[in-house]
Amino acid sequence: MATAATEHRETAAHFTALVRGTTDWSAPAPVPGWVARDVVRHLIEWLTDFVRSGAGVTLAAGPSVDTDPVGAWEAHAAAVQALLDDPESAGVLFTNPHTGSMPLPGAIAMFYTSDVFLHTWDLARATGQDERLDGQRCAAMLEGMLPMDALLRTSGQYGPRVEVPDDADPQTKLLAFIGRDPR
Repeated sequence: MATAATEHRETAAHFTALVRGTTDWSAPAPVPGWVARDVVRHLIEWLTDFVRSGAGVTLAAGPSVDTDPVGAWEAHAAAVQALLDDPESAGVLFTNPHTGSMPLPGAIAMFYTSDVFLHTWDLARATGQDERLDGQRCAAMLEGMLPMDALLRTSGQYGPRVEVPDDADPQTKLLAFIGRDPR
């Protein structure tokens, strides 16, 4: 099993390639009301607040997403990677009333890195880039999310499930589960 640092490094690298390949930051994204820039903004802003409020950790700020989305993402991804690569981070406790307490790297892997993975499809779709996600990871994520279907729906983070054929590939099933229409 990959460490939180390794998983983030690989997931962020894929997302970074899409960020660097984006030519239209105003392109509509699959999330209603969002454009490509908002996908990057979301990932940066929510994790920054998440680690500050849950673990007292302040990530180094980068450029503004409004003026330099590539630079903003690259600085953010580097700050997260530095945190995960630091052996001291394993001793930092993340505490949240909804999730309980756990080591910070585990919280980042569980909540944030998986979100980067899912939003990789959103950015690729918005910008006309390669939308393929790792099928094994899609299948594993879906398997882990299925038992929490009701909880996830009430969180407001996922749209209504989209119907797809039973024989759809794992990526299509995962995207449909989180409320994206892969068609």
